Amino acid sequence: MKLSETKAALQGIRVLDFSAYGAGPYCGMLLGQMGAEVIRIEKPGGGWDREFGLVAPDGESCNYKALCTSKKGITLNIRTDKGREVLDKLIEKSDVVLHNFAPGSPEVKILDYSRLRQVNPKIILAAISGFGQDGPYAEHLAFDPTAQAFSGATSITGFKGNPPTKEGVTYVDFGTGTTLAFGIVLALYYREKTGIGQMVDASLVKTAVAFITGMSAVALYIIYGEIRRELGNCGFSTYSNCFKAKDGWVMVNPAGEGNWRRFARLIGAEHMIGDPKFQNDVARWENRGLIDPIVEKWVAKRTVDEVVTELQRARVCSAKTNTIAEMVEHPQVIHQRMIEYIDYPGVEKVPVPGVLARLSETPGQVYNRAPLVGEHNEQIYSDLLGFSQERLSQMSEDGII
Repeated sequence: MKLSETKAALQGIRVLDFSAYGAGPYCGMLLGQMGAEVIRIEKPGGGWDREFGLVAPDGESCNYKALCTSKKGITLNIRTDKGREVLDKLIEKSDVVLHNFAPGSPEVKILDYSRLRQVNPKIILAAISGFGQDGPYAEHLAFDPTAQAFSGATSITGFKGNPPTKEGVTYVDFGTGTTLAFGIVLALYYREKTGIGQMVDASLVKTAVAFITGMSAVALYIIYGEIRRELGNCGFSTYSNCFKAKDGWVMVNPAGEGNWRRFARLIGAEHMIGDPKFQNDVARWENRGLIDPIVEKWVAKRTVDEVVTELQRARVCSAKTNTIAEMVEHPQVIHQRMIEYIDYPGVEKVPVPGVLARLSETPGQVYNRAPLVGEHNEQIYSDLLGFSQERLSQMSEDGII
């Protein structure tokens, strides 16, 4: 479906996306799914993130293919004088510039907000960094695992006796990308009212620290002087664990009083309901070693489906611990279109993230696959900027695009 044929919340917004790896591309993808014209800009010949991590049969990164859907793609060398001239023409006709260049890099100086706003006073600059745009660690680099480690998250993850462990899912990357997309929409809303652009600053470490603070790990330390480590499958301050059924594993999480009472009755442990040792979430967390054997026996007598069915019937939170293969085939994942499958030249179908936020009036969609290198050069440079074919050819010969 063409963008003009559907309602899109961000239709008419143009984003110049210089980002690579995880957080920035994810942010641009979210904006693109809601109808923004997101133009990925990379160096001539292609960005280095096309070879990052797991590669598809065509030799190109699966990460790139997954996170650069709903975007157009052009090439431009902004380190050259002519390249910067072209860049400024694009900025004049755009709403947002998105990048994750490290503070202090040449690109950051070229995309400095004080310079960009002279070119386009209404421009919104959205920048992702490892540690933030200023401060003593501003120029330190960070990826998702380093942000997890810095925040203290790796000291909480894993089981007793094991070294600090990172979460397998790159939640800091995607959390930062989501936060930045939210910030961009806020900036667009403010600009709609005032006509004034601004800079939106997000960092991996700030996201990681916010998540740790939000789950009360910092409050536990500041207020009570306590630090928790290697929590395994139990919650931070509520009871949960993963138990072995006859044919697999089940995560059980009876947090909160209502959940707990229903759970205790279901497994035949009504005596725990009035016991002071289990009177609230914290008490149950502290005495989880007394609860685990009872739950373990109850689960072990049943299949995974039986456990989940009985718990769901009792309105107790639980889920089978799926493999990736099981998750992909789950009817709820398929029904909600949590994963979309897009054809790529030479690769056949590639799984990409579906639309996360479901809006009733402007639902959003995955509009197209990730672009090939320079796939939309002619469309953007000719149709948008009015460059002739001769000029495009000369720019290509000069290494500008």
